[in-house]
Amino acid sequence: MNRKSLVIGLALCCMLILSGGKINAASIPPGAPSATLLVSGLEGGSGSTIGPDGALYVPETIAGRISRVDPKTGTVTTFASGLPKQLVAVGIGGVMDVAFIGKTAYALVTLVGSDWGGSDIVGIYRVDGPHSFTVIADIGQWSIDHAPPGYPVGYDTATGVQYAMQPYRGGFLVNDAHHNRVLKVGLDGSITQLIQFADIVPTGLALRGNRIYVAEAGPIPHLPQNGKIVSFEEKSPTATQVASGAPLLVDVEFGLGHSLYGLSQGPHTINVGEGTPADPDSGSLVKVNSDGTFTVIADRLNLPTSMEFIGNTAYVVTLTGEIWKIDGVSGPPHGTSH
Repeated sequence: MNRKSLVIGLALCCMLILSGGKINAASIPPGAPSATLLVSGLEGGSGSTIGPDGALYVPETIAGRISRVDPKTGTVTTFASGLPKQLVAVGIGGVMDVAFIGKTAYALVTLVGSDWGGSDIVGIYRVDGPHSFTVIADIGQWSIDHAPPGYPVGYDTATGVQYAMQPYRGGFLVNDAHHNRVLKVGLDGSITQLIQFADIVPTGLALRGNRIYVAEAGPIPHLPQNGKIVSFEEKSPTATQVASGAPLLVDVEFGLGHSLYGLSQGPHTINVGEGTPADPDSGSLVKVNSDGTFTVIADRLNLPTSMEFIGNTAYVVTLTGEIWKIDGVSGPPHGTSH
């Protein structure tokens, strides 16, 4: 996959077709809950997390900041600013995700290095204050020094595309969607590879006990059958398929009652050129079934990129800078209107 295909494809999360997959779109029951717009106007939306105070924290990639969002009122305040911004020429990157260890926040920053004309460090930044940060892991340089087999020296995007992070055993798990691998990163800056995939484009991450769950977008053109959730343990060299059939999955999370959910961005039929966005209002929140298929829980989401759960409510962040609140997620499958 070339640089343009991967990076712009991830930026827009596009080129997917819902038909022909294993998604079971159930009929909409009477009185089904609707998606409610909680926040709009964010400058880009990528990852997200629930902080130790119970609030939602969301990176704004274009602005280079992390915002705190009250999940009840939608009030937005700046938590940290001054992080590397998304490079205009790239259309993705900057601060991509945020996570907490205890009360300390950490930001995942990608696609800001010299391989894309930037001058910042690709890696994990500790948030020391509202405007101060410390780089604790230079994942970009490590990626250059540990290129996957088959990648030539000096190739485009040598620093990788770090898409998501997840707290793990005193450090972090980090997905690299370009190098197709999961890394284990310590607070001391140590970096090790846990697993190397084929060209599956890993995106979201979740953790349950010792098992690590990974959302796979699948290679371009992101066919439905290649949209998967897989899981593995740290010592395992291979992953086990959990579910498939939701194309271009961008996130995976556990909800109430340990139910597992995926986030799919929607079909790609209106603008079919390389790097064009998915069809408007066509994303889906899907639930994993016991037989390894997906059931649509909420549809007509506009370019979703990340999700979090608080109780029975899902909070979906979009590429367009919105946050949608979906109540009653553990109930029967439903369509949403907004």
